[in-house]
Amino acid sequence: MPATTLDLRETPPRERHPKIHDAFTALDPGETLRIVNDHEPKPLFYEFQAEVDAFDADGYECRREGDEKFVADLPKEA
Repeated sequence: MPATTLDLRETPPRERHPKIHDAFTALDPGETLRIVNDHEPKPLFYEFQAEVDAFDADGYECRREGDEKFVADLPKEA
């Protein structure tokens, strides 16, 4: 179960990545950040994979739940 869920669909695009990074940093090891977005967050995945050591890229999951609803789980390594 995610430790934190962020619905970013109403958040201005320039504020999204900083908000996500702050929430991920606040997680304890082994917890997961779930984000709800209006597009597939592939650029975010690549950013985390390249820049965030604690990101568990193998545990990342993203699913589409509607025309403008994507739910992605970003796990933090234990």
